[in-house]
Amino acid sequence: MAKSKTQYVDGFVLVVPKKNRTAYKKMATEAKGIWLSYGALDYKECLIDDAKPKHITFTFAKMTKVKKNEDVWFSYITYRNKKHRNAVNKKIDAHMSEKYKDAKMSDMPFDMKRTAFAGFNVIVG
Repeated sequence: MAKSKTQYVDGFVLVVPKKNRTAYKKMATEAKGIWLSYGALDYKECLIDDAKPKHITFTFAKMTKVKKNEDVWFSYITYRNKKHRNAVNKKIDAHMSEKYKDAKMSDMPFDMKRTAFAGFNVIVG
């Protein structure tokens, strides 16, 4: 069986007020284009659909303490490996630093304090 091109994933869990859904989707669509243009293999933004699955006691909704007027999003970006991810993100950091040099974190359409991020090695897949 052929080995997957994806060997590394950056994953995010974020809370977005429902009133900011359109703004977040616009920002995410722009970000997808930027990440892919700098070499990421794939970029996904996923809106929670099944927030309380049966037989699971600790959910994303519980983890994020989501309120009724908020959505939970799960996002991920895929790369060939960690070295590839670091090279892409170095370009992204430079791009974003220039483009958003005058922006404030309060301008973001989501709660930065309730955002989780990590890099993952793909073990099965």
